[in-house]
Amino acid sequence: MADATAVAAAASSRDPATGLAAVASLRTLLESLEELQVRNARDQGWSWQAIAEGLSVSRQAVHKKYRRDIA
Repeated sequence: MADATAVAAAASSRDPATGLAAVASLRTLLESLEELQVRNARDQGWSWQAIAEGLSVSRQAVHKKYRRDIA
């Protein structure tokens, strides 16, 4: 499932196979978007604390998740 709009619509399908596949696709998309935006923020000099606040998570959580992949 590539088209985000179609995937979002499929997530509410009454067919569990379709709905679960859509949820898995959305999870993958969400992770990619989060990593992209964390990288953007770090490239622009944002602190781990500011990024954490933007994501509504703790600084420790975001730092632990991305410290190795993103400077």
